[in-house]
Amino acid sequence: MAKQKGAFMRGTDKMIIKEIDKPTAGPGKVVVEIEYVGICGSDVHYYHSGKVGAYEVDLSQDYMLGHECAGTVVEVGEGVTNLKIGDKVALEPGQTCGQCEFCKQGKYNLCPDVVFLATPPVQGCNMQYIEYPQDYCFKLPEKLSTLEGAMIEPLSVGMHAANQAEVGVGDSIVILGSGAIGLTTLLSCKAHGCGTIIVSDLVDARLAKAKELGADYVINGKDADIVEEVRKITGGRMADQVFETAGSPVTIGQTTHLAKRGGTVTLVGISTQSKIEYDFAEIMDKELSIKSVFRYRNIYPRAIAAVASGAINVKGIVTHEFEFDDIQKAYDEAVNNKTDLVKAVIKVK
Repeated sequence: MAKQKGAFMRGTDKMIIKEIDKPTAGPGKVVVEIEYVGICGSDVHYYHSGKVGAYEVDLSQDYMLGHECAGTVVEVGEGVTNLKIGDKVALEPGQTCGQCEFCKQGKYNLCPDVVFLATPPVQGCNMQYIEYPQDYCFKLPEKLSTLEGAMIEPLSVGMHAANQAEVGVGDSIVILGSGAIGLTTLLSCKAHGCGTIIVSDLVDARLAKAKELGADYVINGKDADIVEEVRKITGGRMADQVFETAGSPVTIGQTTHLAKRGGTVTLVGISTQSKIEYDFAEIMDKELSIKSVFRYRNIYPRAIAAVASGAINVKGIVTHEFEFDDIQKAYDEAVNNKTDLVKAVIKVK
């Protein structure tokens, strides 16, 4: 059987590359030659600590990370009708059952039986070729690169966050956290025509990237009181919409203080702590709406269209690119480089 290269974590903080079988296309499936894979925050947590929330890697076995990917179709299986060899595609990493109440309601991101790349025990896509169902491969317009295709996945999270919050034209926005998801939330809010956008983080490089991508104000939480700064910027009114994308207990706790009366708080970041102190008295006093985000649903076609139209510059979030053979260095940089790394991608081909 033909072979390919695949990258696996072996324990924590160690990546190896080994030969594995190259797939062939079964019925209704295609083989995609992967060209780019993004490194997500969840990948970093699995790599460095072995778990994210309730999901844990079995560290007794090699485990493949990676779920943000795009490439080119090189083989089509029997019954494939909407793709052909040579098509560029972005892969939606969650395959759902299609039968449960959530799938039938269109809320398939809540499907309890989803098979999601790089969510234990499901292996990821840090390899050269992958067999994948045609229904989860979204064709990219000719003008889009596969690098942009790989960024459709994190962009979908940001777009889903904006949809959950029901952001509108002219809304004032606070985004806590300026990593990849904070930035895609920023880009999505800009595309919705939001007004003043304020972004806070602890890393200057991330704040500089937020400013570059359209934030009106950036605040380093180490240097200033974010609540007081937002109060000054908004003239005491506070924000229509507050997004927490860092997953930090500190910033999650700040959200209620940053929202205006009748405003909306949307929780996007995943915290490693399940129990966090929260000011419910303020929620009640302000009659706040609290929304949450779990991945995304029905977004990929719209996200691709938004990037293709020029409404969203998703390529702008990428700061570092690594060759596949340097994947150990890439993940180490993603863990340790807090100075200038915002979003890293692996160039597989």
